[in-house]
Amino acid sequence: MYQWLYGYAMKISFRYINDLSDAEDLVSESFVKLFKNLDQFNFSLQSDLEALLKAWFKRIIVNTCIDHLRKTHLKLISYDVAPEKETASETQESGLDKIAYQEIIESVRLLSPVYRTVFNLFVIEGFSHEEIANQLKISIGASKSNLSKARQNLRKLIKEKKEYKQYA
Repeated sequence: MYQWLYGYAMKISFRYINDLSDAEDLVSESFVKLFKNLDQFNFSLQSDLEALLKAWFKRIIVNTCIDHLRKTHLKLISYDVAPEKETASETQESGLDKIAYQEIIESVRLLSPVYRTVFNLFVIEGFSHEEIANQLKISIGASKSNLSKARQNLRKLIKEKKEYKQYA
């Protein structure tokens, strides 16, 4: 099971943690939690057990990474954004939708820990702002604000990369 899930776990952990050593430590910690609580997993389900186990383990990894960030260096910006200040571009297709996956992932990794975490939870993991706020112990407005700033920073980073490639 360890060999089967290790690469999967590292990819998830590396979305949140930039340091390879820390990511490996968190994957190991996640495996300990998985094996320690394996008796809580319902093996009697008739559907795809592998997919259900991977989904359960993914939740363990994400929570382990969030706990680590909260303990170490996640200094959340917790000011609220009023709903009327949100822009229409938040829901419209942007240039980010058209860029290669690898470029986006590289740019996401350059975001600050707070922006990277909120972006990953909302965009990649599919959490709602309410779930993010509960997980990170911030307001819903702060979650929305951090996501908006993460997107702005991503646009800027990707634009700078494109301009650099154009002149290189």
